[in-house]
Amino acid sequence: MFKSHGLSVFAVVIAAFLSLPIIVILSYLVQADGVLWRHLYETVLSDYLVNSLLLLLGVGMGVLLLGVPTAWLTSMCSFPGRRWLSWGLLLPLAMPAYIIAYTYTGLLDFAGPVQTWIRDITGLGYGDYWFFEIRSLGGAMIMMSLVLYPYVYLMARAAFLEQSVSSLEVGCSLGYSRWRAMWSLALPMARPAIITGLSLALMETLADYGTVQYFGVSTFTTGIFRTFYGYGDAAAAAQLAASLLAFVILLVMLERYSRRRARYHSAAESRARADLIPLEGSKAAIAFTICLAPLMFGFIVPTTQLLQWAVFEAQPLGWDFVGLAWNSFSLAFLAAIIAVALAIILSYAKRSQPIKPVRTAIAMAGFGYALPGTIIAIGVLIPLAWIDHRLIALFENLGWANPGLLLSGSLVALIFAYTVRFLAVALGSVQSGLEKIKPSLDHAARSMGHSPLAILSKIHVPLMRSSILTAVLIVFVDVLKELPATLILRPFNYNTMAVRVYELASDERLTDAAPAAIMIVLVGLIPVLLLHASIAHRRPH
Repeated sequence: MFKSHGLSVFAVVIAAFLSLPIIVILSYLVQADGVLWRHLYETVLSDYLVNSLLLLLGVGMGVLLLGVPTAWLTSMCSFPGRRWLSWGLLLPLAMPAYIIAYTYTGLLDFAGPVQTWIRDITGLGYGDYWFFEIRSLGGAMIMMSLVLYPYVYLMARAAFLEQSVSSLEVGCSLGYSRWRAMWSLALPMARPAIITGLSLALMETLADYGTVQYFGVSTFTTGIFRTFYGYGDAAAAAQLAASLLAFVILLVMLERYSRRRARYHSAAESRARADLIPLEGSKAAIAFTICLAPLMFGFIVPTTQLLQWAVFEAQPLGWDFVGLAWNSFSLAFLAAIIAVALAIILSYAKRSQPIKPVRTAIAMAGFGYALPGTIIAIGVLIPLAWIDHRLIALFENLGWANPGLLLSGSLVALIFAYTVRFLAVALGSVQSGLEKIKPSLDHAARSMGHSPLAILSKIHVPLMRSSILTAVLIVFVDVLKELPATLILRPFNYNTMAVRVYELASDERLTDAAPAAIMIVLVGLIPVLLLHASIAHRRPH
């Protein structure tokens, strides 16, 4: 009996262990300290709450205004440049929000080239003219909207492409124009997908730290850092993390609710080029401009500026940069291998024994991707620090030398946090690959006496090579870009490229931060290009 269910038991244990940081933070929701909460309420909680809500509102409006019209135009209309714009609009996904924030600050602040040019041609001095303050709540909204709108664009475009042509034709036969049919039929049918993309963008907004910290906007993430580092109060930081977790749970419930209400059906007819709305003249120019603007300001302009700084103005690259690259790539590769290996085990356990405890445990373990890195970092640090102090006490009682912080002060904590944070990404890709393998192969292998692990290693892993490689690459890039968890959990004197970019930008050395920033962006293009190739492969036209 144990042998037949050994893999399931092992999977449940792994999933429960990976859920530990989430459980730790959830425990602070029911262990609220009245004195602590009263202090937070009287001092900073209102600012964190108001700024976080305003940021969510602004970014939500921004990603909808940028994502939905571009998705409609590239999927339903025909105009010059539509084909390359349809995949080019995905490129801002490769640009982390904190990097685009640093870049536009260098471009638009008082000493930047834009305001310098304005003063040169007008002769005006400081205080003689008004210019948008990039380091503000409004600036943070714009920066995040420019890099997060692809979530809405991707979901909305997929929904528009899958809509039946006949449903729109029926609307036109009832007297609707093409544009009214879009507003009254296409948009309501795509609403669940749009809300899903919006939820993803808002969760990324809550998870951001680099942008809001650099722009001086007080949100829950900056409050967690300030409380943890400035006051050294882990309990208060955990309380704030629990409050932020409540926000995230609300967004996840909204996304799940939107999919639960989805009852639209489509004949999944292929839309040929002749079915597209032809745009010519000024209409084509307007459509091209609407689609080009997010790509231009969300990727082309900041990437060009970073390249210029890296090539012409930054300090020459030395061995320090090589060390940073080695730390970043080795850490990301190790975390990706561990996350994907665990994802393979958990996915196969769910496939072979789809009982409720296994499904529940895996769903809980995969919840980490919806959580900001700050929440996971605090949730990892508290239990590991507790274990470290118990080990130190044990060593001292035995008369041995103090071992130090073996877990919370080493790369163990960082890799654990990365695994919890990005396991869902690996699970999605691996489960997608497993679903393509017929169950009859499992039955045949079992009838020949092979164990579940033998079936997994000899049959499923070779057949899932492409899915596993995709999972490794995506987790690798996500770890490379992760900033909040790395800042909290990294060992002393251990830097990554993301941390180095943050430190240099905090010291206003934006040009020196460019080489590491452009490296992160270029590596971040890998999953974006994989995503585009996957979409192009699935689409008949």
